[in-house]
Amino acid sequence: MVCACRFNGAALPRAEQSSAQNSREPGPVRNVSIVTSQDIDSVMDYPSLVEHLRRCHLETPAASDDVMLIEPGEPGTGNSFLTRAAWRRGKVLGIKSGSVFPGNMERGLPTIQAVVVLFDGETGSLLSVMDGDAITYWKTAADSALGSKLMSRDSSRSLLMVGAGAMAEHLIRAHRAVRPDLEDVSVWNRTTARADAMVGRLSGEIAGIKRIDDLERAVRQADVICCATASEAPLIKGVWLKAGVHLDLVGSFTPQMREADSACFSRADVAVDWRQGTVGQCGEIIDAMAASALSERNFKGDLYDICGCSNLRGDQDGVTLFKNGGGGHLDLMTAEFVALRLGLWN
Repeated sequence: MVCACRFNGAALPRAEQSSAQNSREPGPVRNVSIVTSQDIDSVMDYPSLVEHLRRCHLETPAASDDVMLIEPGEPGTGNSFLTRAAWRRGKVLGIKSGSVFPGNMERGLPTIQAVVVLFDGETGSLLSVMDGDAITYWKTAADSALGSKLMSRDSSRSLLMVGAGAMAEHLIRAHRAVRPDLEDVSVWNRTTARADAMVGRLSGEIAGIKRIDDLERAVRQADVICCATASEAPLIKGVWLKAGVHLDLVGSFTPQMREADSACFSRADVAVDWRQGTVGQCGEIIDAMAASALSERNFKGDLYDICGCSNLRGDQDGVTLFKNGGGGHLDLMTAEFVALRLGLWN
């Protein structure tokens, strides 16, 4: 049986499941809210979500998290299927499963397609099924924005976005939400037509946003650099980084992928969102550790370590680097925030 409930005026389908037909007495009816991308977008904003993620990382115990990545061995496609499960003890637990098919961009289809299933952390009751694409976009962008809020300079004025895929617009908005003075926004992408299309979409909300062709020159001038690509060869070189820059790496999440060379790491104070999901997992970090460019000397930890720090940037002219690798606990924290905003808990 399918009926509808309403949150903030939006109709949300709700599935009802009754007890088995052979039961002598009817069991309790379980209502499961289906939350669409439109429902999620209608209640979200980056400053609030970033603050929610920060507070969650200050809580103890840390969330339990596990991941399963399936790659079918199709060279050159980048296709994969990822499942991430997480549990915030006494609060929420859930799972996100999604496909990553980079070639879908050429087909006019989403690169990432996912679903999030959320359970109540006290009773284990199934609470909601959410659009995983929207959760992924909001979570990933807020993750990077939290890293920037903790590590980039308050005086940052220019943002370089490397990549023009589905995540790029969200990342630009999130970075600007925590650093409102990022008024000079540039976009570089291997395919210039894709960069032009994104610049056109954002020109109404960001005055002066532009596509650039010379990546090295743009890197040398930027205060904040955000990379979200599927590159398997480093795009950003450490010798290009100017004093005081903050580098945010998003795209690399497998040992084969790389967005920055080891010199970027050797020059920087480095933090990651989650140790288990990045160290030994992401290609550029593997390379940096092998080259001794990342060590105890310059590794500041993950979000569980740094969210309680008041001043991560002791040197205003120092280089900082944040590696965004994601994690089921971040998806769970974001889904929890959506559930709170929609009033899914009584």
